[in-house]
Amino acid sequence: MLREAIFHRPKNNYAYLYKESTLHIRLRTKKDDVVNATLIFADPYNWDDSGWIYNKADMHIVASDHLFDYWQIEIYCKTRRIRYGFELSDSEETVIYTEKGFYEQIPNDDTAYYFCFPFLNPIDQFQAPEWVKETVWYQIFPERFANGNEKINPPGTLPWGSTEPTPTNYFGGDFQGIINHLDYLVELGISGIYFTPIFKAFSNHKYDTIDYMEIDPQFGDKQTFRKLIKECHHRGIRVMLDAVFNHSGYFFEPFQDVLKNQEKSIYKEWFHIDSFPLKTEPVPNYDTFGYVGSMPKLNTEQPDVKSYLLNVASYWIEEFDIDGWRLDVANEVDHQFWRDFRRQVKTIKPDVYILGEIWHDSMPWLQGDQFDAVMNYPLSSAALDFIAKEKINVEEFIQQISNVLISYPQNVNEVAFNLLSSHDTPRVLTQCNNQVEKAKLLYLLLLTMPGSPCIYYGDEIGMTGEGDPGCRECMVWDEKDQNIELKSFLKKLIHLRKTENTIANQGDFSFVHATDHYFIYKISVQNKQIYFIINPSNQPFDVTLPINNWNNAFNLWDEEEININTPIPCRENSFKIIKVNYS
Repeated sequence: MLREAIFHRPKNNYAYLYKESTLHIRLRTKKDDVVNATLIFADPYNWDDSGWIYNKADMHIVASDHLFDYWQIEIYCKTRRIRYGFELSDSEETVIYTEKGFYEQIPNDDTAYYFCFPFLNPIDQFQAPEWVKETVWYQIFPERFANGNEKINPPGTLPWGSTEPTPTNYFGGDFQGIINHLDYLVELGISGIYFTPIFKAFSNHKYDTIDYMEIDPQFGDKQTFRKLIKECHHRGIRVMLDAVFNHSGYFFEPFQDVLKNQEKSIYKEWFHIDSFPLKTEPVPNYDTFGYVGSMPKLNTEQPDVKSYLLNVASYWIEEFDIDGWRLDVANEVDHQFWRDFRRQVKTIKPDVYILGEIWHDSMPWLQGDQFDAVMNYPLSSAALDFIAKEKINVEEFIQQISNVLISYPQNVNEVAFNLLSSHDTPRVLTQCNNQVEKAKLLYLLLLTMPGSPCIYYGDEIGMTGEGDPGCRECMVWDEKDQNIELKSFLKKLIHLRKTENTIANQGDFSFVHATDHYFIYKISVQNKQIYFIINPSNQPFDVTLPINNWNNAFNLWDEEEININTPIPCRENSFKIIKVNYS
């Protein structure tokens, strides 16, 4: 047994309060090394004359990557406090793993040997809005979705879709255009909209804010925005806005004051300035987003900046009843700001959704005191590398997804913001080299993996485009130019997610079987399991489900009962969704 590979640490993703008095405990061991893992646990004050009275319960492997196996167990703590350790066996030995090291026998003369979860305080439980688990998002880049009021077009607006998008051209997308097409989103099955920035800004993308308290006039006014929110809520659609609190725009009034008054500006502490006079090019002498001089970084540790931005966050919730904030470049803002941000917005609206844009390991932001979720780019990268780009094989894909899932507690995974493309990336079909069947498999993964899935506007009708600005073309509204079959596929898949709520984060996800060509995963709840067979290869296979003692089985996609005692045919680049009930 390789003891150096064995790892556990209380809290974070290795021991956490899942719900009420239910604790999840995880353990890492070398891949294919440990045969059995047993949890030793009890209340630390549970003693008699013989010593500490403990319980035992078997753990099971929930994920594996190329180096490690990850074991997990769910236990109910009657007394809401626990000391625990692990009994581990391989083919040659059994050892006891505790906080103080390894032992040959279970020590029961002192609970100080053991790992400690001191008390299951409900306030420490990670809690995100329940509605997010069932939400299917749709991301809208407002300038390119629909033009509903040509009277407010910005100067130089081009006819809709008349040319390729550039970083500087305008087509007049606005709020009224979105209102006009809300029923389209309802028909598709959308229940949440994520808008990229809508506040007054200089650019067409609006990530260079001029005024955080005003709507950009090319989109409409506050009255129209209020109408948009009400129309969305009337249709059961939640609304999430994009907050750019890491940096402002060049024409943000405080920054303009610094440019004008230099060291004498009352706003000089609002930014991270190295020296005066201020230089915007060729290399700014102040911190920016990247090295973009027109996006000066805000000093969120400065009290006036913090007060201003927290007022912004509160205002749009209080006045317009928005349902979420997506936080741009969230990892570059200090943690204390986000703690104060969460406290403030959750006081106003407890079920508001807080989503951070972070592309890497995000556990420091997901401990219940800052964000509800982050944009799950590691999941999308693994899926795209496997199915669209064919850069990795089945085994590598499963390892990468397993690593993503084990990196966070289960209740964090259930509200992760899952996506395949966005305004920052090439579109899905483009990454699939225009292979629609590959895109369908990706959407099946997106809609059935743990988390809250998001579709980028136009992807459902087969729009293509490389990265910015190519991925920001005008929405295609003429049905003769849409891929109606792909849209119907997504509509059916979203409907299935809603009607079979086991899929929508109500069950336990796990990989079941994999070959060099196809793989199977399942979602389980009580005596029901839903199996997903995905064959992204270019050849058909007959697949046997590794199950016994089943009662009946139903092909959810083709809506027919099947006999799973016989192999299930799965053609190339296709899938099966099989619901199995057990007796």
